[in-house]
Amino acid sequence: MNDQAAGTKVATVGGVNIHYEDVGQGPVVVLLHGSGPGATGRSNFVKNIDYLARNFRVICPDLPGFGKSDMKPVDAPIPGWWADQILSLLNHLEVDKAHFVGNSMGGMITLKIALEHPARVDRMVLMGSGGGSSIFSLFPTDGIKSLVNFYEGTGPSIEKLKNFIGQFVYDASALTDDLLQERLDAAMDPRIVAQPPMRPGLAGMPEELWRDSRLTQLPHETLLLWGREDRVMPMDMGLILMRQIPRCRFMVMPQCGHWVQWEHAEEFNRIVCTFLEN
Repeated sequence: MNDQAAGTKVATVGGVNIHYEDVGQGPVVVLLHGSGPGATGRSNFVKNIDYLARNFRVICPDLPGFGKSDMKPVDAPIPGWWADQILSLLNHLEVDKAHFVGNSMGGMITLKIALEHPARVDRMVLMGSGGGSSIFSLFPTDGIKSLVNFYEGTGPSIEKLKNFIGQFVYDASALTDDLLQERLDAAMDPRIVAQPPMRPGLAGMPEELWRDSRLTQLPHETLLLWGREDRVMPMDMGLILMRQIPRCRFMVMPQCGHWVQWEHAEEFNRIVCTFLEN
């Protein structure tokens, strides 16, 4: 069915309502957003969806626990449960295979899908991806601590959000009041306040995918894009993934933080289209 108010579609898979955008025609590209407070598919990829839809069918969901989608169960493992939900959505849409573009947690979900169901993935683009391990930098970073603690203590606030989002980008002056308010409004959804999606639950901490020996057997053409000044997932976290995934390229963006697709949108769009069309 269509949700006219939100301008998105809604699919019910396994009893979970997932809101998503589905635009364009051609090979399917799935965009998976990160886990910051107030994150949604549209907010993470607002500068990319229309461009990619010129040549691809773009599917961009709000992951359960974010945006208008249903909540993630507290005992659901990270990232495995989300990976299963995305595959269920693609089954619902009768999509057998797709390119995946994942930012941060979305990159970790993409890797999990590739490891468990490699035939469902064509090419992968991972930006500041989770699932790796830091070699030189202290981890967890202040950015990760801000993310995990956003709903704790005094609860969510615009001050906390400014501090957190400010660590996402190289140039914080690019953050508009409208963007911050939009993220805060989404983060203040009472369902999410009561059950933050990244709060460690009964399933424990996120899976350390970099320890999975199957990474060395992945057949997928893979592009890692990283901001040199990423203060959430430091650039050196990508080195282990680059070394393990056989057909992996690693490109570093200067003067860029955690949101490559937002801070360097024009270059990102060109690079990703060229990579996926090759």
